[in-house]
Parts: sequence; structure tokens; C-alpha cells
Amino acid sequence: MRSRFEPDRQLTARMAVTMFLLGLLYVAFIAALIALLKSVVLVVVIAAALLGAQYWYSDRIALYAMRGRIVTPEEQPRLHGVVDRLCASADMPKPRVALSDMDLPNAFATGRSADHAVVCVTTGLMRRLETEELEGVLAHELSHVAHRDVAVITVASFLGVVAGLIVRFAFYSQLFGGRGQRDQNTAAVLLAVMAVSALVYAVSFLLIRALSRYRELAADRAAAMLTAKPSVLASALTKVSGDVARIPTEDLRTAQAFNAFFFTPALGPGTVLANLLSTHPTLERRLAALGELSADLGEAGGEPDGK
Repeated sequence: MRSRFEPDRQLTARMAVTMFLLGLLYVAFIAALIALLKSVVLVVVIAAALLGAQYWYSDRIALYAMRGRIVTPEEQPRLHGVVDRLCASADMPKPRVALSDMDLPNAFATGRSADHAVVCVTTGLMRRLETEELEGVLAHELSHVAHRDVAVITVASFLGVVAGLIVRFAFYSQLFGGRGQRDQNTAAVLLAVMAVSALVYAVSFLLIRALSRYRELAADRAAAMLTAKPSVLASALTKVSGDVARIPTEDLRTAQAFNAFFFTPALGPGTVLANLLSTHPTLERRLAALGELSADLGEAGGEPDGK
């Protein structure tokens, strides 16, 4: 069953291209590791195990890392009420609903499919937003589930995760021989594995960032079209982005590994380079897009807050 969220063919095409390019990169990466380590079984088993863990348990990993837990309608009637209304409007299955006990104001969706999705908000977000603003944020997150881009990002990020782990593992482990037994050939293999892994990580990083920035704009648009209130979503975005910038740096670092899944990135004021490598478009770009949509819809109140 298709949801009533605004479809986005450009997003679908970008996801297909990104997955195709990452697939090619993944095949080349596995082939390079097999050639360097000379062990087909070792490489395939490790890669398959990590992919399976990321695909099947990504929602649990994200909830655990963000101190989130599944909540019932009795525990969080306001939160469930908003999700129920949006799912009815969008004609989509209701995902599991979770709450994270963090002051960081944010929300995220994860899961391998619409039937196995979870939408999580933080207590900091619940405390700061009015119900209409919370509805806009949750519509944004539900659109990620409906468009299936949350599953694509989960799988796409796998290659970068594996490459990063191999760089660390190769550097610290005893895989290439015991202490005092490494010769020049072993050291050369170690450096080659690290170099290939670092290159793969860099390429996958850039591909995922490019897709992530577009999918956030697509989710903003889909959420605004579903609720017919672009200015309310812009108000929530302005409020959340401003409050995230005031969260202590050490708290932000804890959440930054999940930036690609968040409503707004867990970052302080960004530099030009940081914006280019960000998982999200700049606040100004997102507000401008919502402002244009507000004008197109003839929404009362004109341009969104913060513009």
C-alpha cells in the first residue's frame, strides 16, 4: 500500500544511483581485501556478519546509543496521538514509537522497512515544541519511512562503517602476526589494507552525504505538504536548530554518529567546510525551501519563522 506522502522521483533516482555506485565500490573493496589478505572465507564471513547486524539490528543499535526505549500510548499519550493522526492522514502503517531521555532536542527514524520502523523523539524535543511543531517534525521523520530512504541510508552507511572498522582493526590488532614477528611484507600488507579501507571510507562518506542532504529537503517538503503547514515546520526547525547550538559540545559528540538520521544535525555553529560535508543542508536553505512552498500553497502568515 502506498502512503499519501508526496512522492519524490528525484529522491528515488538518487537513491538508486547511490546504491549502484556503493555496490560497485563494495564489490571492488571486497575483491581488494581478498587479494591482500588471501582469505576469501575470512573476508566474506566478516563482511556478511557486519551487513546482517547493521540491516537487522540498526534500530536497536540506534535506540541503545541514544538511550531510547519503546513507549506505550499510556506512557506518552501526546506523542502517540500525533503519530496516530499523521499515520491516518498518510495512510501508512504506524511505526513503533520511542522516547530518548536526552535534553538534546531532536528526532530520528530508523529501521529496515515501514513494517519494522521506529520513530524516536527526545525529551528535550517534547519539552521545547508545541504540539503543531511536534507534528511537523514527526511528519518529516515519517516521510523518511514512507520514502524508504531511511532503509537506504542504513544499508548505504554499512560500507563506510566496515571500512572504518577495518582501518582501526588493522592498526590495533594482531591479525598480521604476533608481536616481534612482523616483517616488511606483513607491514606492506597492513599499510595496503589501511590505504584501501581509508579510500573506500572517503568515497562512501561523500556519496552518503550528498544523498543525505537531498533526502532532508525531500522530507521537509513531504512533511509540509502532508500537514499543509510549511511555516509551522520552519518554526520547529528554527527553534530546534537554535537550541542544538546551545547544547554542550561533549553531549553533541555522543549523538554525532547518528547525524544522518536526525531531524537536524547535532552540531554547533558550522564552518564552510563542515557545511559542505554535512549530512543536512544549511538551516538557511531549508527555511528558504519551506518559504517558497508556503508561498506556493498560499499559506496564511506568509514566510516561515526565522526568515
